[in-house]
Amino acid sequence: MVAGMNDTAFHQMPDGRRIAFRHNPGKAPALVFLPGYMSDMAGSKACAVFDWAAAQGQACLLLDYAGCGESEGDFADGTLSRWRDEVLALIDTSIKGPVVLVGSSMGGWLMLLVAQAIPKRIAALVGIAAAPDFTAWGYSDEQQAELLAGETVFEENAYGPQPTPTFPGFWADGQTQLLLDTLIPLACPVRLLHGQADPDVPWEVSLRLAAALHSDDVQVTLIKDGDHRLSRAADIALLLRTLAQLPTESPA
Repeated sequence: MVAGMNDTAFHQMPDGRRIAFRHNPGKAPALVFLPGYMSDMAGSKACAVFDWAAAQGQACLLLDYAGCGESEGDFADGTLSRWRDEVLALIDTSIKGPVVLVGSSMGGWLMLLVAQAIPKRIAALVGIAAAPDFTAWGYSDEQQAELLAGETVFEENAYGPQPTPTFPGFWADGQTQLLLDTLIPLACPVRLLHGQADPDVPWEVSLRLAAALHSDDVQVTLIKDGDHRLSRAADIALLLRTLAQLPTESPA
């Protein structure tokens, strides 16, 4: 089912879970926004990208991963592999032609996994405080030992009243999807935006990602006073300018 510009529709996965999405048809390449961990398509950056695309007549797809936002499922069952497959299913059923993946935080890791699954359809990648491999660098040795033992780790949440959980299944799956110490075989244009005042994802991660990517067309933009979310008006304006300036043709 395809949603109208202001409607939420649902795509049913093979196991029956229904994934919420919004799709606005338009010209290619289609923008696909991938939210961060415990985030959803109602976030300010996702909505800004959707509205900007509509104003440009450009196709755009937003979605909520299973267990997030309006989608069905238990968040505790979520993994990068499961959410990657949901994104791929929605791209397959909703979009014809090339896509630009826009990934925020964990969504920046997910965009790399999605792009590697469908490299010929990827026109460009845009990462916002991209966080590939955070299951490796984002936890202490003690926390990793707890996760390896099957325990859930809870951390203080700077963005809400409830602590942020990391479930052992998510962590274990993430450890099988590590990318930064290998060549990432993507040749498309890549733009990485990262705040140097980000308390959650060190800005050096974007530099490591730029070095790991096979593409020669990689640009990293550092925002000296930028935080993790990069959702201030000036940050969102930078994101939209970045989208507007992307190369219009897919790589051969």
